[in-house]
Amino acid sequence: MPRQPRLDGPGLLQHVMARGIDRSRIFRDRQDYEDFLSRLDTILTIARIRCYAWALLPSHFHLLLRSGNVPLSGLMRSLMTGYAVSFNRRHKRNGHLFQNRYKSIICEEEPYLLELVRYIHLNPLRARIVKGLRNLDDYPWTGHSALMGRRENGWQETVEVLGRFGARKGRAREKYRGFMEEAMDRGEALDFEGGGRARSAGAGEEEGSSEAYDERVLGGGRFVENVLKETKLPVAARKPRLPLPELIGKVSESFNVDVEDLVLGRRKREVSNVRALVSYLAVQKMGYRFTEVGEVLRVHPVSVARCLEKGREVFKGDAAGPIGSLIEGLTR
Repeated sequence: MPRQPRLDGPGLLQHVMARGIDRSRIFRDRQDYEDFLSRLDTILTIARIRCYAWALLPSHFHLLLRSGNVPLSGLMRSLMTGYAVSFNRRHKRNGHLFQNRYKSIICEEEPYLLELVRYIHLNPLRARIVKGLRNLDDYPWTGHSALMGRRENGWQETVEVLGRFGARKGRAREKYRGFMEEAMDRGEALDFEGGGRARSAGAGEEEGSSEAYDERVLGGGRFVENVLKETKLPVAARKPRLPLPELIGKVSESFNVDVEDLVLGRRKREVSNVRALVSYLAVQKMGYRFTEVGEVLRVHPVSVARCLEKGREVFKGDAAGPIGSLIEGLTR
């Protein structure tokens, strides 16, 4: 049976994996790890792809990325080919380094983003490369150490991940680490390497239902349908991301709030709620960075994280009402 083409499109969350041929080592020493990360840094920065989690293990790697406007397939081919050539030259070997092509699963953001961050970052511990979470905190070849503040990666979206645990960085790190400990207490890890409705049972779908299914997608049936529809459109036909000023204007108009009050930080309740909804829509639904939203709203990215949490709660409280209708109209 011929393999299916990859799905790709701007703003999609993708879990990317690749293994060494015959499960051979693709990282043999520190220089290999550093060479791969340097190449990854360059590609992510140039293509404006966002990385939420990553782990490099001796025989394979995991990345959790949000694709940009440049097709991910070409960027991954450049990354892996360039690294393989360098690896073969340094270690005086010939032939293929990676087993077939990389694998990518498009993932529904809720409830999977944080679960995937945890799953990916715990890989070295499950593989017994490190012993215990304390050692993982300082392990340099996953994004966990950056989230814990032990190292800096300018290309890793630490602010956005930690922002989901709280607005104060110190407290957010404590809650994130507790989130990691929960998985260790639970024992066997969930399997996020496969796609389709069957892998999404935890999202509330019943086994045996007639929900849409595709092994390249991890998410609910409606999400699968939307991904398949959107990724089959020509690039020119895909709906562009709404500019932030226009988003702010539409939300403010819907709630009869002056844009000036919004960006000047007025402390009225209705203004605060609109600011929170704008943050939620911009980051969660449209893929903007915390820093981009902060610049337009004239607040620090940490404040955007605080607004994001409030916006999520406001949305949950009225998902089936006017707010839900507004969000659906702006994002569909």
